[in-house]
Amino acid sequence: MARLTRRGFVKASSAVAAAPVLTALAVSAQGQAPDTGNLRVEKDIMFGKGGSMDLSLDVYQPPAGVTPKRMAIVHLFGGGFFTGNKNAGYIVNDVKALGARGYTNVSANYRLQTQGSWPAQIHDVKAAIRWTRANAARLGIDANRIAVAGYSAGGMLALMAAGTNGKKEFEGDGGNAGVSSDVNACIGVYPLASAQIATGLFPQGQATSENIAAASPTSYISDKFAPTIFIHGTKDGTVPVQSSVDFYTKLHALGVPTTLTLIQGADHAFDNNALDAVDVMAASIDLFLDRLIVNPKPYPSFGGGGRGRGGRGRGDSPGGRQ
Repeated sequence: MARLTRRGFVKASSAVAAAPVLTALAVSAQGQAPDTGNLRVEKDIMFGKGGSMDLSLDVYQPPAGVTPKRMAIVHLFGGGFFTGNKNAGYIVNDVKALGARGYTNVSANYRLQTQGSWPAQIHDVKAAIRWTRANAARLGIDANRIAVAGYSAGGMLALMAAGTNGKKEFEGDGGNAGVSSDVNACIGVYPLASAQIATGLFPQGQATSENIAAASPTSYISDKFAPTIFIHGTKDGTVPVQSSVDFYTKLHALGVPTTLTLIQGADHAFDNNALDAVDVMAASIDLFLDRLIVNPKPYPSFGGGGRGRGGRGRGDSPGGRQ
């Protein structure tokens, strides 16, 4: 089967300028390994097979002395489906900030377009989620507290995972058959979230409207979508911030717990080096996940101003009204 070239991806995906994605997200994959700080790290664990290819992941446990939240976040790198890997520096920046807040983080590889055609990528993501759930006791997490986080192209895969809970056609056979690949929450970090982006996943002649729709996360928006937080820079010149706003708006209208954090002035892949923005991002994610899943706690209603401090109202979903 013919492979889509990088030039073809850029041409086909009119909604996104893919070349800057590849440049920005490849920066941290070069040179020295990123500093993992005081995280407890286990590298290169084989979690399954992608066809004949071994798939690996890294586990980042919270630093010693930090109270664990018994929740795992599976991270998916970006790079336009043509480059990148689990060692990306921006992921390490983010897992350090989230690990300091008690989260166990898993960074997983998936097949690039040169290694396998769609739906290979979502099959690999589902395999990583199944491995995480199958190893919940080993990781010290609750098997019903697994979120998926994706960056740029990985964000598209995270949204796909969040919208396809229980859909067997996306499972693949990468390992841990019979274990659920459902996610309890999703984190889309400057994700490729528009309906058109799936165009670039198919070789020439196969980008039919039916195939594009089946591979687009927007096709799976429903009230069953996993609770989702979007993180996006307002000056993103690669993936328009409006795509996250639109996705958030549709989920919110359906009553799905969702929220949106915009980083003022930030461009694509801001978490490569803007550590102050990473702290804002991690705090937003923590607030969303903690109040919704780890320590469920709805926000009190305003009460119309006449009920006093002890007034009670209907309450509000912690995910949908931040």
